[in-house]
Amino acid sequence: MRRTEGTLEVTGLTAGYGETRIVEGLSFAVPAGGRMALLGRNGMGKTTTLATLVGQTTRHAGSIRLDGVELSGLNSSARAAAGLGYVPQTRDIFRSLTVEENLVTGLKGRPRSALEEAYALFPRLKERRGNGGGALSGGEQQMLSVARALLGRPTVLLLDEPLEGLAPVICDQLMQALAQLTVTLILVEQQVDRALDFAQSAVILERGQVVHEGAAADLRDDHALMERHLGVALAV
Repeated sequence: MRRTEGTLEVTGLTAGYGETRIVEGLSFAVPAGGRMALLGRNGMGKTTTLATLVGQTTRHAGSIRLDGVELSGLNSSARAAAGLGYVPQTRDIFRSLTVEENLVTGLKGRPRSALEEAYALFPRLKERRGNGGGALSGGEQQMLSVARALLGRPTVLLLDEPLEGLAPVICDQLMQALAQLTVTLILVEQQVDRALDFAQSAVILERGQVVHEGAAADLRDDHALMERHLGVALAV
């Protein structure tokens, strides 16, 4: 479920909704196949950052480049075609369609046989493929949303709080599946311990600006920094 590229570079990104600016001067980079955790307290601009990357906000300044190609002037559909996949916090599955019908909407011209990629990653979806989206558990809906995004063969996958509201055992299953992927990943997640265990790098936002960027492992060991910017201290 991948292409061979996926280097994302964000430089001086300022964006929001209309004239209201939520993020200001953001700069970060994720190498092809890398995993970055985008962290911060609630309301600090994490979701706006992801929405801006996929063209759902007003961009006031800055550059978004995927494998050296500028995306800022493209609409959301064109950015998806260029390689950006997005799983929003709301999941946005079609509740009136079956699991398989939902997955078909993510094929983007690929043969129906490609659905087996989704079923291999999430066997539970194969078991439930005839069930309506609205009949799925929260964990199953999240698996469906992720699988549908991956069927479009993105080079970069943006995940907005994929573990929200899920039981710990389902969180484990989802993170294990994500760990099998070789696409570039940006993960927004309030479960900071899981995010830092999964990611290679981490960026912390505060009031829409980057206040820390570095290795995920180093941040995990910096308890004072964690408490100051995230209000958490992880167990050793």
